[in-house]
Amino acid sequence: QVQLVESGGGSVQSGGSLRLSCDASGYTYSICSMAWFRQAPGKEREGVVSINLDGSAAYADFVEGRFIISQESARRTLYLQMNSLRPEDTAMYYCAADQSCTRWLSLEYKYWGQGTQVTVSS
Repeated sequence: QVQLVESGGGSVQSGGSLRLSCDASGYTYSICSMAWFRQAPGKEREGVVSINLDGSAAYADFVEGRFIISQESARRTLYLQMNSLRPEDTAMYYCAADQSCTRWLSLEYKYWGQGTQVTVSS
């Protein structure tokens, strides 16, 4: 089993920045893919960015270069630096992990965190 705990969410004004963190524990040695997803009220959960153990990453089109994913492989800690935030970025942000290296932005991740709320005001 793998446990994921997100932190770093909060409220910011449009144009501001936040850095999200995801701490993984348990059988982290088995993880290949990690990702950030988000879900706004009344909307479906969507992928934001994913990264594999080798550092290869895939970003959703709406990111438009504003977000940067990074990881500490040894600790399996995942980060998401979010800059130039917009009101439409308001959502619950979830960390996900899987043993597969090909999950990318699909919703098929096996492990999920509880989420951290990001609110961007105009």
